[in-house]
Amino acid sequence: MHVLITGANRGLGLEFVRQYLARGATVHAACRAPEQATDLAALAAAHPGQLNVLPLDVADPASIQALRQRLEPLTDRLHRLINNAGILVRGERFGQLDPAVMARSHAVNAIGPVLVTQACADLLERGQPARVANISSGLGSIAGVDGFHSPSYNASKAALNMWTRLLAQELNPRGVLCFALRPGWVRTAMGGEQADLAPADSVAGMIRAFEAASADQQLAMLGHDGGRTDW
Repeated sequence: MHVLITGANRGLGLEFVRQYLARGATVHAACRAPEQATDLAALAAAHPGQLNVLPLDVADPASIQALRQRLEPLTDRLHRLINNAGILVRGERFGQLDPAVMARSHAVNAIGPVLVTQACADLLERGQPARVANISSGLGSIAGVDGFHSPSYNASKAALNMWTRLLAQELNPRGVLCFALRPGWVRTAMGGEQADLAPADSVAGMIRAFEAASADQQLAMLGHDGGRTDW
């Protein structure tokens, strides 16, 4: 199995790398600065020939196309794509919203995953039955909004949910299923130390749900706990 994981240098992305390596997959781990990704370097040394570390800025279309070219000599197919890269800008307040922050959030959290999936569509089609996981958030649930919190992050994750459904419409006939996954509140740089879940537990739950999910489960966010969250 060949797996591409974005935002793979820390947090959930790094844990996805660890757990898919443990499953015996060949992992292509993409991040903005591979030369600074010391944890990935250590994993690559421990798994020779099983882990490739590649540069990628999901907000840069040229970088996405360069990633696609770098994959060419490494594999002719992908079985799993984990669109994990994301950002959360703190401190936003109504009346002081910064359009640059709003645009950057959507570029990384929503547009980037779509463009990565588009660039790798042929590899996924050759890897069918293949699966795409877009790492969303309960905060992206429109039905669950209860205040003006993290607005650019929340709105961009809601947009990612819509894009996941649109990608499913295009890719399902090609043998590729597309899911939005809800990791829960996780102890990462984004989630903070006070969060409920360890990354290993969140990722194990997401992988379990993602790998077992049927086509009809593309219709809501799949949770790390096996639950489903309304859009």
